Amino acid sequence: MSSLLIQDLFSVAGKTALITGGSRGIGLMIASTFVENGVKVYISSRKATVCETVAAELSKKGTCIALPADLSTAEGRAALVTAIKDRETKLDILINNAGAAWGAPFEEYPESGYDKVMDLNVKSVFYLTQELMPLLNNSASLDDPARVINVGSIDGLRAPSMDNSAYGVSKAAVHHLTKILATKFAGKGITVNAIAPGPFPSKMTAWMMDQFQQQIEKANPMRRVGVPGDMGGIAVFLSSRAGSYLNGTVIAVDGGIHLVTAF
Repeated sequence: MSSLLIQDLFSVAGKTALITGGSRGIGLMIASTFVENGVKVYISSRKATVCETVAAELSKKGTCIALPADLSTAEGRAALVTAIKDRETKLDILINNAGAAWGAPFEEYPESGYDKVMDLNVKSVFYLTQELMPLLNNSASLDDPARVINVGSIDGLRAPSMDNSAYGVSKAAVHHLTKILATKFAGKGITVNAIAPGPFPSKMTAWMMDQFQQQIEKANPMRRVGVPGDMGGIAVFLSSRAGSYLNGTVIAVDGGIHLVTAF
């Protein structure tokens, strides 16, 4: 029987992770927590300078390596896959976090915006996971599986009040893709779960926070928005021995706000 001590159950030390969209927002919250807890972290984002600057800063606390890539294109995904395969023979944790939003009324929603959101939020998750499966397989085991963690949203759990229709559709698709992949790969030693964040301060949510943070906090059963430790903690749990029997779950990390309001 494996150890049941807290320091063993929740340890992620020595693992290797790739976090897309890891230079800001939710991805950065996870990357920072992983680095501080002994994970060798690769972060990817579209802007090379930002990615490299963030990786250098995180490396003061551990190991973080920048692999800039534009995941909205097949060429960008291929470049990232080649870069990680050149450096690693196995991958313990894949965090599919890179995403985009596009706000516009339904009657005016442009096809270009819809395509951008769906391509990055859904298509890239599908194909990047497919293309990195050989590295995940090399880390797979039934006792301590390789982990795929997809970042969805509470906007994929209920109809949002904001005019961002394609975003909610894309995140609902991510949640369902998570369940499909979970049933396919668990027997091979790879689990697939999703985190559905609620309101967290980030560049993507900056306008919403500026306009509505007080209302959001008042409506939230926990009377606050998320903080980095909330996101880092759930990622560590899902990636540790403590979370090794979870598969196909979609975990709302939002203080319960999706249960009571459309914010």
